Parts: sequence; structure tokens; C-alpha cells
Amino acid sequence: MIYALVDMGSNTIRLNVYKCEGNDPKLLFGTKSNAGLIGYIKNGVLTQKGIRKACSVLNEFKSLLSNFEIDKLIVFATASLRNIDNTEDVLAAIEEKTGIKVDLISGEEEAIFDFVGATKVVDVTDGLLVDIGGGSTELVAFENGRILHALSIPIGSLSLYNRCVSQLLPDKKERKKMKDVIMSELENIENIGIKPYKIVCGVGGSIRAAGKLNNSIFELPDNNKEIKVSNIKKILKLLASDSRESIETILQVVPDRIHTIIPGMIILNVIAKHYNSESITVSNNGVREGYLYSKVLKERDNNG
Repeated sequence: MIYALVDMGSNTIRLNVYKCEGNDPKLLFGTKSNAGLIGYIKNGVLTQKGIRKACSVLNEFKSLLSNFEIDKLIVFATASLRNIDNTEDVLAAIEEKTGIKVDLISGEEEAIFDFVGATKVVDVTDGLLVDIGGGSTELVAFENGRILHALSIPIGSLSLYNRCVSQLLPDKKERKKMKDVIMSELENIENIGIKPYKIVCGVGGSIRAAGKLNNSIFELPDNNKEIKVSNIKKILKLLASDSRESIETILQVVPDRIHTIIPGMIILNVIAKHYNSESITVSNNGVREGYLYSKVLKERDNNG
């Protein structure tokens, strides 16, 4: 069976196509659109322009997939459609304009799918999983390979940028504001507590981008998947000003995240410091693979 899976995120809409033989899915190809749906939210509502943008991307993906033999197309949405006031209207409009029924997953489900996907490829049995998306950040505390707590906070790299930053890169005052916003959210988390988690399993585009910056700046191999927490502070210091050098560094390594990489890394740094973490292991797998294992393949097996 060949499955096309679309993840509608707040910043990026991603399409991955998997060949699934047994329980060993293989990624055939993937593509993405930096749709930035969160930028179309006004007064808590996704605007008609935002709905048209979402539908346009989905129809483009459908057109692309028509060139291949796909057994099933599945689309799910996370904070992009979860954290708005007109969710039901948007879901209905998307179905009407594209013929696609979108599966809206909760923040807790997203966190669990992150864990399932990441732990298929990362050999970490104890720690804290962190997925920094555009509109939310998921946290999963786990021990002995089992989930203790899974939750989502409504702060992501793009939503934090929109909330706190006035120009392309944040100034010192805006960085302080971002840190305060993140700490306020972390202090409201009760069930994870403040237990130290030495190892963070990092998931999502922001953390993968941080890994690329880490490898480039510290001249590490491209396939290195570990970021020392102490390096995050050094990278943020290097990118401290809205200077040509800072912008060029980002453009050379992660050009599609020119405005969100610093907010994303600030989120990561604050979380790592809050939980006394020492290193971040970057996973290429995450919510899409977890969704595939937990829902798609499970449903296939249950149906025979």
C-alpha cells in the first residue's frame, strides 16, 4: 500500500508519501509549502484568504499525486486549525473546496504521535521529547521507553514571532519578552513538574533547523544529530543582532526559516534550561510517522 500523508501545520503544510509493506513504512518522497496559515488568523479566526491558501496547497498536492499510484490520501491538522475559533467552518470549507475531510488531532494526540514516530529511530529510553512547531510546542516526558505525561502548549516559533517581534530579527527587548512568554507557559505546567531531563529528543522543523545551524557553525558532520545545550546559547549570541552577518548566516543554512529560527531556538533554550537538559538528540521522524504507525497502519491491520 502507498499512503500520501499531509500534515497541515501552522507554518508549513507537508506532504510525505510512504510505501507500507508490513509495519515497515519507507518514505518515497516528500514536499512542503511554507503556507504560514497562522499569519492569516485575525482576532482568533482563520480568514477567507487563509482558507483559500490552505485549499490551494491541498489542491496542488492532489494534482501532484495524480501522477502517481496512491492507494490513500490522508490529511490531518494540528495547531493550525486547532487553535482557532472557527475550526468547524474551516474544516467544512476545506471539504467543500477540495473534497478532503481533514482529521483534526488534539495537542495530546500530537505529542503522543511525536513520541511514537521519534522513538522508532532514536534510541533514547528516558528523557523529554520536544516538538517545536509553528503554532504550538509539544512536550512528552518518558521513562523506560514509556510515556509519563504528554501535553501541548500554545506557543510555537511562528506564533511567538508574530506576538513579540516587530522586524525581521528580534532585538534584545523582544528576546526578553519571548523568554518571559515561554516561561509563563512552562510555569503553568503541573504534571511534568521540574524534574531534570538530561536528554531532550528533538522533533520538528525548528529543531532540525537548529541542528543544521549547530553543525554548520561548529563545523560538525552534516549527519551529526546531537546538539549540546551550551551550543544553543552560543548560536543565539552569534545571531544576537539584526546585522548583515546574522542574516547571511541564517540564509546560508536555513533560508526558509529566516524569521522563525531565533524564536524557535529561544523556545528550545528556555525549555532545556528549565529542565536542566544537557543535550538534544535530533530526530528526523515525528508526528507524521507517529500518525502513520498509530492510526493508519493500525486501522489497516484492524480491518484485515
